[in-house]
Parts: sequence; structure tokens; C-alpha cells
Amino acid sequence: MEKIAVIIPCLDEQITVGKVISDFRRILPDADIYVIDNNSTDSTVSIALEHGAVVITEKQQGKGIAVRKAFRKIEADIYILVDGDDTYPAEDVTSLIAPILDDTADIVVGSRLNSMTNSAFRLRNRLGNMFFRKTINVLFKTNLTDILSGYRAMSRDFVKRMQILARGFEIETELTIMALNRGFRIVEIPVDLRSRPMNSHSKIRIVSDGLKILREIVSLFFYYKPLSFFGSLGLVTLIASFLPFVFHGIDSAIGTLTPVLSIGLALAGLLSISVGGILHVTTRRFQELDQRLDLLNDEVSRPG
Repeated sequence: MEKIAVIIPCLDEQITVGKVISDFRRILPDADIYVIDNNSTDSTVSIALEHGAVVITEKQQGKGIAVRKAFRKIEADIYILVDGDDTYPAEDVTSLIAPILDDTADIVVGSRLNSMTNSAFRLRNRLGNMFFRKTINVLFKTNLTDILSGYRAMSRDFVKRMQILARGFEIETELTIMALNRGFRIVEIPVDLRSRPMNSHSKIRIVSDGLKILREIVSLFFYYKPLSFFGSLGLVTLIASFLPFVFHGIDSAIGTLTPVLSIGLALAGLLSISVGGILHVTTRRFQELDQRLDLLNDEVSRPG
């Protein structure tokens, strides 16, 4: 029988954490339930213990840091990641783990934005999710419906091979992009997001966390697809190098600087493309090394 771990990162969720634990205990009676306390100042820890959860403490603030500790400390065959705010239905967890049990997926995302769902979204949150979804779909050539969902089921193979660097709410973005880059199979299952209960408040800061997520997308695009990043930048700069000639002669000062400006832009464009090519080759070599290490790990783990 597969060993299942339910991971609930929490920061001051005393109003909801008990219900979340009870709901998942009812649906998955044999699962191990862990609350990753991320420096709560209320009764989150005592309530979690009362409801039979194992509490792991992470004093360093940040959801990504809490999840990283959970992945490092907890041993299981299937990992369920869910927020402690009681906005995700525990009843859908069996649908999330089914593709992993069938070996048709490595990570299953509870999509709140699937066309079959009726999620309770504020307009600003829906627009933000739409923006990040479209950005990732364009940059990484995929067609996912929900990038930022906090409700996921993951195989042991996926969890143990992920090197998480995200510190905060950009963790979901990092998990998604890393899965895409490393060829893990992603399946989305529609889930209905519920509104938070009364007196329960979100810890997400719309502007600052949104900027962190955008920075994470750009940095991972730069890291995993350097040729696309620098190549596009270089191509735009090369095209721009011809533009000063359009204005040559309009003003004598501009006309005098036109050749220098054009040559400078052209050189910058060529340099950018060259850097992209070099980083692309380096990235490919590291990807090959990762694959060889994965194969070696499989050989070591194979029984007999």
C-alpha cells in the first residue's frame, strides 16, 4: 500500500487548521498528516496537535522554505500539498492522487481556473492568475490552466528530485516550471476554490508577492532557456541598430551620432546572442548531468 503524506504549511491558521486536518483524515484515514508551522503566533500548533497531526516547525519565514523543509524531512510515496485555510476541498484528494497511482502523472494540480469549476475568486486574484498563467504558457510553450494552485499531489520521484529555491508564495510557480523543464508529467484536475471562513485572512500581499512571482518566472526563463532569453533580446537590439538610420539627417547632432549608435547597438545584439548560445550549451550539459545522476540514483535504488 502506498504511503501518503498530507503536508499543510501554516502561518496563523487557528480558525481553519483543525477542520482541514479532520477533513483529510476522514478522506484518507491511513495518511500521515503534517502541519508545517511557519512561526505562528496564535494557537495553530496546539490545535494541530489536538487533531492528531505531526507538527514540524520552520522558524524561517516563507511558504517556500516551509515546503522545502517538509520535502526534506518527510518520507512518503505520494505527497499532498494543501493550504491550511480551508479553501480547497478534501473530497477531491482521491481524484488528485489517482493519476499518480495509475502512473500517468508525476504531479497533479488542483486547477481552480478550469472551465468546469466554479471557484470563488476575487477579480484582482483572477486577473493576476490569468496574467501569470498566460506568461508561463507563452514562455514555456505549454497550455496549463492554473499555475499558482496550492493544492497538489506529487510522486516521491518528483519531490526528491526537486531542488527548491523559492522562499515564499512563488513556490508553486517554481514547482510548475521545474516540472516542465525536467519533463515530469503534469495533469490538472478541476477543483472548486472556496472562500475563506469569516475572520480568516490571507497572508498574500498582492503587489509584493506578485512581483516576486513575476521575478521568479523571468529568472527561471533566463536559467532554463538562456538562448531564447538572450537571443530575443539580441534580435531586438540588432533590429534597433538600424533604426537610427531612419532619423539620419533630421538633426545634425543625431546624424553625427548615428553610425556610432548603430554599431554599438549591433555589437550589443551580437554579444547578447553569443552569450545566450554559450549559456544554452552549458545548460544542456548540466541537464545531461542531471539525467545521468537520475539514472545512477535509479540503479542504486533498484532492489537486488
